[in-house]
This record gives sequence, structure tokens and C-alpha cells, in this order.
Amino acid sequence: MRDALLGLAVRDRDWVVVGSTPDAMRAAGFLPVGRDFPVFLHPATHEEYALARSERKTGPGYHGFAFHAAPDVTLEQDLARRDLTINAIARRDDGTLVDPHGGRRDLAARVLRHVSPAFAEDPVRILRLARFAARFSDFAIAPETLSLMRAMVEAGEVDALVPERVWQELARGLLEARPSRMFEVLQGSGALQRLLPELAVLRAGPGTARDAWAGLMAVLDAAAGLGAPITVRYACLGHALGVSALHEIGERLRVPNDCRELAQVVAREHDAVDRCGELDASGLLRLLERCDALRKPQRFAELLQACECAARAGPATSDRPYAPAARLLAALGVAQEVDTAQVAAQAAARGATGPAIGDAIHAARVAAIGAARLPR
Repeated sequence: MRDALLGLAVRDRDWVVVGSTPDAMRAAGFLPVGRDFPVFLHPATHEEYALARSERKTGPGYHGFAFHAAPDVTLEQDLARRDLTINAIARRDDGTLVDPHGGRRDLAARVLRHVSPAFAEDPVRILRLARFAARFSDFAIAPETLSLMRAMVEAGEVDALVPERVWQELARGLLEARPSRMFEVLQGSGALQRLLPELAVLRAGPGTARDAWAGLMAVLDAAAGLGAPITVRYACLGHALGVSALHEIGERLRVPNDCRELAQVVAREHDAVDRCGELDASGLLRLLERCDALRKPQRFAELLQACECAARAGPATSDRPYAPAARLLAALGVAQEVDTAQVAAQAAARGATGPAIGDAIHAARVAAIGAARLPR
């Protein structure tokens, strides 16, 4: 209901079934998919339908819950376990709205507010709220909600989060319209220090570190403005941290390999990419080879997009074409056009073997790039 009330396109619909049982849902043709609580797929639309449920805390972290789903659980009881008031609004079959926690009021006031003290029982909600702040960038966080989040961090709830769930929420937040807000909220709650200390040290550091933080946040928002994929946005997040820090984050959060690999190359080579106008043909080819551009041209295109995001973060360059991309893509195209089979055959005819044939191919590519009229 939230997005519909805001006049936004509805991404998905959250169906709640009141007064039913798992057996009745299966008998009606619904397919069970929930592991922790009864969730079913509609046999025709494949939308998710969840039985109304209540919950109670049984242990630390977000796994420590016992759920109760039964015909006597009311819609109001189900809404009471939601995280934010703007997510605790439902519409009955007859079209009437059920809003027991003032969600419409907070939508109008542009406020993110927790439904009840039970918010503190699930540390994932800190990440979710930060993600919603990145999506709804003009919404403020209620002071009492921010205080509750800080108390949760101090109580160690965030430390119980599993890496996969942290990455899932961070990745979704990176893909929102203003990802910088997610990190600002995490920093304000104290969760950033627990989850991404490599970033937190920038935000809490002296002037130069704070400048690096501000620059990094601008790069993330530039990536959002360009509609970059998650691989590029993660590379933007890590480009200022260095290879070692990226390795630590990747291992700790179990970041997917495609995101890790691109981020590592960007962190290592983005300065060289920016200065590629100073390189001769040999230097350009060495840069392409270090980036594995000849074997992975799609990843190289994403690398250039990440570097472009960093360049566009500055107000003076935000509207200028990113010249290094045109130069390097042109050089790559020229290198790819070299007939390596012919070069290898000619080298072999001269008696070359093994590495010497590779050297001949390299030299042919350098000569081709050197003879081309590349953009500056």
C-alpha cells in the first residue's frame, strides 16, 4: 500500500491471508514456499500470500523468533509486527484501509518511524530502514527511531547478523536512488562501525578523511544517476578503500565474485584509467592487459563506467563526456582487430616458439594501436 499511496509504481504486492490454515491454502492450490512461516504462491499469478501471524523473540539476531500463524490471528496483529508505520498499512477486499499505527500520517509528513518497541528485536530492521532512507531520500527518521537503533547497536544485536543477509540488504540499498543516505543512516545509528569499519573510519576521521567520505558518497549517487548495475555500484563503493580493505569486506560479507573482481580492478587501476591520455600505445596495451580487457570486454566496460561515476561526482565535470572511456574502448577495438592467428603463424615461420609468439602478438597490437587515431 505504501507505494500506491505515494503515487509510485507498485513493485510487488504483499498479500496477507486472515482466517485460514496451511492445509486450506494447499487444498486451494497454493504452493508452500516459506521455511520459517507459512508463505504460499498463488497457483495462477505466483504472487506470495502469507498467513497472518504474530511473533515473539526467542534469541539473539534475526533468526531468534517464534511465529504463530493460525486462523485467530487478526490483520491488526499481523500489522503490529511490521517494521515501519508506512509498511503497516493494508487494504481489505472491499477497498477500506487498515492503518492502526498512523502510517498514512507518516507518509504525509515524510517520516520513517518504527511501529512498536518490537522493532528492536530484529537487527535486520536497521538495514531495512537505512535502505528505505536511500529509496525515499526526502523522508526523515523519527528521533525516537534513531535512538532505538543506536540502543540496538549498543546491545550487540547487529553483531548477530549473518553475512549473507547484510550483503543482501546493502546490495539492495546500493541500487536505490540515493545510496549515500543508506550509509549516512548506518553511520548515525552506529551500525556502520560494526558492519563496515573500513568506511566508518572515513566518516569519523579528520578533515581529509571526511573529504574522502563526502567524495565517496557523491560517487555512489553519481552511479545511481547513471543507472549503473550492482557490480559497478559496489566497485564505486570500494574504489577509494584500496585492494586490501576490499578483500577484507569481500571475505567478511561473502560478496559475490563478480562484484569482488570488478571492485578489485577498479581500486587498482582507476587512476591509470583517468590518466590514460598520457599513455603511448605500449602503455595503453599494458593497461588493457592488466584489466584483462581482451578476455573480459564486458567487465572492462563496467570498469570504465565505475571510473566515469567517480569523474562525474565533481560538479565541474558532471556533464562532460568521460574522455578516457572513448580512448580506451577505441584502443581495445583496435587490439581486438589484430589477426592473432596470422601473426602467430608468421612468427612460427620465422622460428618463434612459446613466449616468443606471444611477444609477436603483443608487438602487433602495440603497432596497431600506435597507428590508430584514438580519441584524446
